Amino acid sequence: MATDHIRYDLLAQDALRGLVRKVLTDTAKSGLPGDHHFSISFRTDAEGVKMSPRLREQFPGEMTVILQYQFWDLKVTDSGFEVGLSFGGVPEKLAVPFSAIKSFFDPSVQFGLQFETIEADAGAAETPPAQPALADGKPAAPAAMPEPTDKVAAADKPTGEVVRLDRFRKK
Repeated sequence: MATDHIRYDLLAQDALRGLVRKVLTDTAKSGLPGDHHFSISFRTDAEGVKMSPRLREQFPGEMTVILQYQFWDLKVTDSGFEVGLSFGGVPEKLAVPFSAIKSFFDPSVQFGLQFETIEADAGAAETPPAQPALADGKPAAPAAMPEPTDKVAAADKPTGEVVRLDRFRKK
């Protein structure tokens, strides 16, 4: 198999993260349209993630936040987003680089993206499933896409198909 010097895998993931950036930018400007809401899983140990020591201790590898009813101060930059959420009744501010996002899901239209950790010089390396968490601080059952169970941010169980980049790669 030929070596991919262009690194289409990295370019494709960057483009899809741009889609997440655009959706969050529009949400920060205009709010959530219709029934849209987002479940965003990210690596808490990734470079640039900012969160309280309490949350980092509770979710050392991965967590999922739901942007639906109770979130505030959503700010989006070229490299990531910041948002205020309540965890167990305690307000917190999170800063998440787009490179830390593992999945993005909008249950209202069954649209989802799942990202992989890609080693820059060795090709793709799929990350193992991690323990998701909900905005109320309770752990959720591990699943391909998180299942919200929080009373404030409850949503129908995700059943849509997740777009995986490895589906489009030559084997």
